[in-house]
Amino acid sequence: MKIIKHCSQTFPTTATGFLVGMDVQGVLQATNSFPFPTVDIPSTDGHHDNNAASNLAAAAPRAKVNAVYQNEMIRNLREVNIDANNVGWYTSANMGNFVNLNMIENQVYYQKDLNERTVAIIHDVSRSSQGSLSMRAFRLSPSFMAAYKEGKFTTESLQKSNLRYQDILVELPLTIHNSHLLTSFLHQLPSKPPSTELEFPTNLAAILEQRSGNSGVPLYPNFDSLDLSIDPFLEKTCDLMLESIETHHTELNNYQYYQRQLGREQAKITAWQQKRKAENASRALAKQSPLPEDEWTRLFKLPQEPNRLEVMLNSRQVEQYARQVDGFTASVTGKMFAVKSNLLPGESES
Repeated sequence: MKIIKHCSQTFPTTATGFLVGMDVQGVLQATNSFPFPTVDIPSTDGHHDNNAASNLAAAAPRAKVNAVYQNEMIRNLREVNIDANNVGWYTSANMGNFVNLNMIENQVYYQKDLNERTVAIIHDVSRSSQGSLSMRAFRLSPSFMAAYKEGKFTTESLQKSNLRYQDILVELPLTIHNSHLLTSFLHQLPSKPPSTELEFPTNLAAILEQRSGNSGVPLYPNFDSLDLSIDPFLEKTCDLMLESIETHHTELNNYQYYQRQLGREQAKITAWQQKRKAENASRALAKQSPLPEDEWTRLFKLPQEPNRLEVMLNSRQVEQYARQVDGFTASVTGKMFAVKSNLLPGESES
């Protein structure tokens, strides 16, 4: 509840915090959470820069100031005999947009420096506003941690390690339990939930009677489920997915440009080496000392290959959007098939 409340209050700005708990027989139990202190961004021309605030909040878990704050909070918790082991951190997301470099660097900081079993809990505020809680737990895979430790995300290193974008994050099963205080409160409620099957209304008069308060059955028909309009979250997710695909094409064009530049430079180097070999052959016939053949390293400069990490993260984000679109279209597709004869001309006659 503290994570949900913190993420909802700061939305659309990114919210971050750290988790404390215990590792019990291989099961990581997060029993408490604390938000990181926020930094006030001065407004320019009367406008508040949400992007700057989100960037600062996204980088908060690995900031030195917050590391001191985190250690101080853990020390205070230990003094009152409360679970005070660092088990990870949490962050908020908007429409599943959480696979980025900030999230990866934060999780690397926790798994590398603090504990390799720490997790990152992602709470999607937009998805949760639809009525279903969206909270997921992730951890970086050992293969990605090894590649990140080397610091090389080139085509050669990726082929050698066989690292794919699907292997970056490992999703862990997440189970949410009520606290002991809340469980005690639920047991002390004055009226127990109905244990028998409820009687549903059979006609319109029964529904009107329930609305007037004469019946104790709290269930009413939900006519919103008959709405044929496309889910606005589906449209927003499709727009975000198209933006990620465009970013992927841009990165692909940059890599193709790098390959063309590399090919031209290698052709120049090959021509220079052949010319130098011919000169050395002529000098050998004239009994002169040969010229150095490795001088091309000083004369030519090969272009640097772009980092492939951003491309991998963007591909993983596109996969995340595609899964969300698949989930959103499940209910819409059923409605479209149900009213297919009324939407397509000629279908009702057949």
